[in-house]
Amino acid sequence: MFRLVPFDQAKDNEATIKDISDDKIKSFIELSKQKRNFKFKENISATDLLTHLSLMDESGHLTNAAILLFGKKPQRFFISSEIKCMQFYGNEIEKPIPSLQIYKGDIFQLVDQATSFVMSRINMWIGTRAKSVSVPTKPELPGEAVREAIVNAICHRDYTSNASVQVMLFKNRLEIWNPGQLPYELTTQQLYKPHKSHPNNPLIAEPLQRSGFIEKAGTGTGEIVKLCLQHGLKKPLFEQDGDFKVIIWRLGTQDGTQDGTQDGTQDGTQKQLEEKIISLIKANPKISRKDIATATQTSPRTIARRIKEMNDKIRFVGSGYSGHWEVVEE
Repeated sequence: MFRLVPFDQAKDNEATIKDISDDKIKSFIELSKQKRNFKFKENISATDLLTHLSLMDESGHLTNAAILLFGKKPQRFFISSEIKCMQFYGNEIEKPIPSLQIYKGDIFQLVDQATSFVMSRINMWIGTRAKSVSVPTKPELPGEAVREAIVNAICHRDYTSNASVQVMLFKNRLEIWNPGQLPYELTTQQLYKPHKSHPNNPLIAEPLQRSGFIEKAGTGTGEIVKLCLQHGLKKPLFEQDGDFKVIIWRLGTQDGTQDGTQDGTQDGTQKQLEEKIISLIKANPKISRKDIATATQTSPRTIARRIKEMNDKIRFVGSGYSGHWEVVEE
């Protein structure tokens, strides 16, 4: 009976052992010893290690996973294995885009590059020396949760897709898009609870587990939720809509106030939000506050406050379902 070989196990590439980086093999061995206390033979060769991890057969044929993990130039063989990182001024995908990076490299490098992209572009709370000699700091998003979400996307994505993993940083949230589908055994709601591990790419998952990047125990999504809640953030969202998406909310999006750093309506963003509200009202004078909040991807509480402060620009005429909005002409 014909069986389709999973992408990470396939050997239909033209790579040879010369396309594998010895330095990357050495780094992996050291990381595995440090993180998991794995023991390898002294001076183990790249060939022996890859064979041990089922990434190369006795004939010297490399699996696709071997190239993605340890290849000198993985994108030479799999161009869509790159990762696209973007930052936007507002809460929608729209130009101008202040920062866009397309990262290439092996899976370990992609995780580090994408995580650094996010963590270097979010706010950082800086305390005082009142209780310590050193100055305490706290990033707006928990770095471990960001890293976990990126690792999951890269590890579990569908590598046969021409799309790439996308990491998008908006004003109110971080979205990580993974081209692929959840295993049929899982639903998005089950991701909030302990569940069995169903790696889409087991040959990729094994080295990631050995090097401490993942647990392979179905705990990744639960860990993201726990870390975000401990950080004072809203519960993350997991969505399956064509692509699989992880949405991590930024500080200030749950009630519009977070140490005065991000209430969704400061400085230039305040004017931008007002313009969007007016535009929505002009398009639909009967639009509800809830629908305005959804359309602008802003918390209902922030919208209510902003509308109250815009009483010289908009007004609600009538009451209940029979009422409607009017824009006050200057």
